[in-house]
Amino acid sequence: MPRTVAVIDIGKTNAKLALVADAAETAVRRTPNAVLRESPYPHYDTERLWQFILASLAELNRETRIDAISVTTHGATVALIDADGALALPILDYEHDGPDALAPQYDAHRPPFAVTGTPRLPIGLNLGAQLFWQARTFPHEFARTSAILMYPQYWAFRLSGVRANEVTSLGCHTDLWDWRRSDYSALVDRMGWRRLMAPIRAASDALGPILPEIAATTGLDPATPVHCGIHDSNASLLPHLIVRKQPFSVVSTGTWVIAMAIGGEPVELDPGRDTLVNVNALGAPVPSARFMGGREFEMLVGAEADIAAVLASATMLLPAVQQGSGPFASRQSGWVGEEPGRGRRVVASSFYLAMMTTTALELAGARGPAIVEGPLAANTVFLKMLAAATGRDVVATGAGTGTSVGAALLAGGDQASTTRAVDDVTISSPGEVWDDYARRWREAVE
Repeated sequence: MPRTVAVIDIGKTNAKLALVADAAETAVRRTPNAVLRESPYPHYDTERLWQFILASLAELNRETRIDAISVTTHGATVALIDADGALALPILDYEHDGPDALAPQYDAHRPPFAVTGTPRLPIGLNLGAQLFWQARTFPHEFARTSAILMYPQYWAFRLSGVRANEVTSLGCHTDLWDWRRSDYSALVDRMGWRRLMAPIRAASDALGPILPEIAATTGLDPATPVHCGIHDSNASLLPHLIVRKQPFSVVSTGTWVIAMAIGGEPVELDPGRDTLVNVNALGAPVPSARFMGGREFEMLVGAEADIAAVLASATMLLPAVQQGSGPFASRQSGWVGEEPGRGRRVVASSFYLAMMTTTALELAGARGPAIVEGPLAANTVFLKMLAAATGRDVVATGAGTGTSVGAALLAGGDQASTTRAVDDVTISSPGEVWDDYARRWREAVE
């Protein structure tokens, strides 16, 4: 089995290439994920990312032999490939509001929530809406498309030359996937897109070895396999699916905070509150809820703070800082009590994220401990308030990010080591004063 897996991990804000061995990151290279705000619409700087990937593979391979490559990326992103393998259109930034211009026409075609588990979302957050807008706004360029690839599989294609798709990205609020039938939705056939969809492969499938030119550029062994790849939240979920006993939930944090309930209570998901059905790497549906927590935190804070002062005060931040998504998408954010200075603002904002995460977990029907992956796993204030608000244990993963470790599992390795290599910390409610703050926040929102 591969000893060291190079994981290409493209997040909405930042991208990295990590070497993973024995379920732990051993080396990392990072770069911002820039958006080019130029014609024909805001789009990702894929060529700069490609040069970063090649340079990082070459540099890290000189230090440690790379045995396999895997890919994980953010969702709501699709690549249109022409017959020569080039992009027929730039890869659209999903925060662009272009698709909203055709919202009424698109809404007449999209399947209902009960079929796809996809809530109707603004801007380009529904992939079906992106494709619909691109096809009608740029018909000549769209007509050159010979294959539609989800974003992880686009990078796997650049490395291997093999076109593929995979269910975790197809099943992530796209309108393109019928999770009940494990097949494309009626929208795909209605629009005539099925013939363009690349073949579906398992996330763990080795699509092929790297292309000869990649081997020559990076110095990697020409036989190095490239695995199909996975949506980032599902990469965070995968190690826990393998080793943990249900019920539990996973809170994947980054630009988005995504709560995924495994073995939870049967609930009727509310599409008006940004709940959805994800599809995990094993092809099973996962009730989920989300909000743009990382983006909200960036908008609010940036320093250490006095926890006791905020707990004892009336200071609270109410939703929604980032409107248009999340469980309170149409509400206007505001402070209860006096707006705090910078220090206490960090604490109050961390409490806000914990209460929003609690709401998302409740909407998804979560039971059992909540496992927190990603940057918020290092925010002790957030973790303590999450434990107080949910009334259940919170497990902070010592890895900091589970996406790379989960994606590396696709290439094989010692699965049991996912429990040994990560220094998890379990947190319970710190006590009555924290519980009281959570209660008062709920009352203020209601």
